[in-house]
Amino acid sequence: MVIRKVGTDKKQYLDLLLLADEQEDMIDRYLERGTMYVLEEDGVKAECVVTDEGDGILELKNIAVEPDFQGRGYGKALVDFLIRTYRGQYTVLQVGTGDSPSTIPFYQSCGFRRHHLVKNFFTDHYDHPIYECGVQLVDMVYLQREI
Repeated sequence: MVIRKVGTDKKQYLDLLLLADEQEDMIDRYLERGTMYVLEEDGVKAECVVTDEGDGILELKNIAVEPDFQGRGYGKALVDFLIRTYRGQYTVLQVGTGDSPSTIPFYQSCGFRRHHLVKNFFTDHYDHPIYECGVQLVDMVYLQREI
């Protein structure tokens, strides 16, 4: 397994990015200012994008694993990589996500704890309703963990 930084042509991974954030113009808000990594093991299996949010906060804006390879530890490997890579540069790794039964437990298993939420984020910022596991996403839940 190799994790490498992607410096140019980040949109070549758009299909993966859209798994985690299904509206391209929302991805465009952070993709170029963010740092992107891909995890490869016999091809690209996962990606993530992080941004500097100031005040020692590194935000995980996008993380996705190819559907056929989910549940094999690739997402957790990326989170662990970010913690190792950015230790000493940032104090907090934060992620904003929908209140979904498939994503919240993943982040909690990676050591994140609920921090705050932004009411109506998904209904205010997306041009269509977003559903995950049959649940409409309305509020953005922010989780944090120390680096």
